Parts: sequence; structure tokens; C-alpha cells
Amino acid sequence: MKIAYLGAGTWGFALSSLLASNGHQVILWTSRPEFAKLLAKKRQHPKLPHFTAHEGVTFSSDLDEALDGAEVIVESVTASGIRPVLEQVSARGMAHCPVVITSKGIEQNSGLLLHEVVLDVFGESHRNQIGCLSGPSHAEEVIKQLPTSVVCAAYEKDLMLMIRDLFSTLTFRVYPNSDLNGVAFGGAVKNIIAIACGISDGLGFGDNTKAALMTRGLHEIRKLSVTKNCRPETLYGLSGMGDLCVTCLSKLSRNYGFGRLIAEGFDPRTAQEKIGMVVEGVYSCVSALQLGQEFQIPVPITEAVYSIVYDDLNPRDAVKALLQRAIKEEHL
Repeated sequence: MKIAYLGAGTWGFALSSLLASNGHQVILWTSRPEFAKLLAKKRQHPKLPHFTAHEGVTFSSDLDEALDGAEVIVESVTASGIRPVLEQVSARGMAHCPVVITSKGIEQNSGLLLHEVVLDVFGESHRNQIGCLSGPSHAEEVIKQLPTSVVCAAYEKDLMLMIRDLFSTLTFRVYPNSDLNGVAFGGAVKNIIAIACGISDGLGFGDNTKAALMTRGLHEIRKLSVTKNCRPETLYGLSGMGDLCVTCLSKLSRNYGFGRLIAEGFDPRTAQEKIGMVVEGVYSCVSALQLGQEFQIPVPITEAVYSIVYDDLNPRDAVKALLQRAIKEEHL
């Protein structure tokens, strides 16, 4: 198949090579012409310097070229950038083509999950052509072909199974799950908890603290998921608990790393610059807090991360505030 892959971050670079290794013709698109030229010349991503793109991948900053003849569109843009990119795609009459979302996030102000953004842009007639891929997966490990398991979902079963077959390799296992909202939601909100865990480690707290943050964070995610009609059990699978673990426990996680830098005294802008890539939890914590406020669902960890990032709250004061909350019976 000819695949238009939109977004040339490390995740897009790794997955485009994976798809090419499955025999597909992939054009990896970036909006930055100079970056496209760099990738085409060196065939290496600056953040993945020891890995060369599969020979089946070509690079372009020309969206028309990328979309020409495409049978599938795969997206790895950012949560904040997905709508304007999709609007460009829609304007070119590509609403007939299946779209696979691999980014994770919730759109600010609208509260839409990213596959819902696709539906909003392309229209209801495109519903059966929208799916997603999510789960615990670092680009750095996928491109090394280390064993990885993720989840795919779609509005329509045949597309879900097509996504499974499109991405599956001997080392990259793709499990179908019919709960599209649940699969997308877990991947979106876990980044917020990862920032909190990075802050915790940066402040010198121990494993006990991080275990509490992850467990109560998962509870927070589950409570908030009812606003998007997710199945709670989905959040205990790969796209929920699995993704939460890999993001909160690994030094490869940019959200975790961002949290550590904040705890070390860097302001949010400088911390993001040091990470050198988009920190999706910074964007999604606004969206998650908006959902919590709209539906009157307490999200104390999310609120603490928001206050640290946007209101300059001292991280240690945020911890004190969390510890001073009234203790209630644990409900799971």
C-alpha cells in the first residue's frame, strides 16, 4: 500500500520505517522543508542518530506529493497541531482515505479526543474510515525492534483489523480493541501523571510516592473517562495501565523528563526546550482539567500539575496540598 505518513517526529520516523519493513511504500511528511531535506540526505533522525530509515521510506515537505495516490493516511502530529493539518488534508479531497491516529491527547476547549477531531473535520460520512494506534511504546525501542505490544481501535471492525495487519511485525504486536474512546483516552491522560512522577522523583521522593501517584492517577483517569463514554476495563489494559507504566517509569519518557526538570528548578518553557520535543502532557493537562471542571469530577493530580506548569506553583507546595486532602474510602 502507499501510505502518507504525516509528522516526522521520532514516533513518525520509527513507525514509518516499521510500515516500510512490512512492504509498504511510505512518504513521511513534515511541514518543515529544511528538515525534510535533512532527513532525505542523512536518512537519520537527529533524535535517533544511530538508526537509518528503511529504504521504503521517502521524505517530503510537499503535502500534495505525500497525499498523491495514498491509500492510507497515518498521523503522528501533535495534539495541538492535528486540526490544522487535517483541514489541509480535507481541503485536498482526501476524505475517502482511511486515517490512523497515533498521536495522543485531548483537544483544548472542545474536549475532543483526536479521532473525534478527525470526525469533526472530515464529517460523519468518514466515520468508518477512522482508527487509532496506542499503547506503551517508545520510538527508541520500536526502532530497535525490541518486543512491543500496543492496541488498535476503530469505529468499524474491518478497519480495526486492517490497522492490526498493517502494523504487526514479529516484534510489534497489535491487539484489536473495539473501545475506541477508551483506547484513545488512556493514552491522552497518562502523560499528565508522568509529569507528576517526574516531579516526584526530581524532588527526591521514593518509590512509595511514585506508586501512590500512579495508582491514584489511574483512578483519576478512570473517573474522568466516563465523560467520554469509555469502558473502564479498557484503562486496565495496554492503552491505559500499560502506557501509564512505560511513561511514568522510563527515563525515555519526555513527560517524565519534563517533570524532573521542573522539580530541579527550570521554568516550563526552558524545560520543554531542554527536552527538545513536544511534551504532550503540558497540553493535555489543560484539556483534562477542563473536562473535570465541566463534569464536576475532582482531578487533584491533574490540577496540581496544571498549577505547577501554568500558575508557577512551587512543586513542594503542590505536594503539601495533595497530602492535606481529606482521606476518603478507596473506591476502585
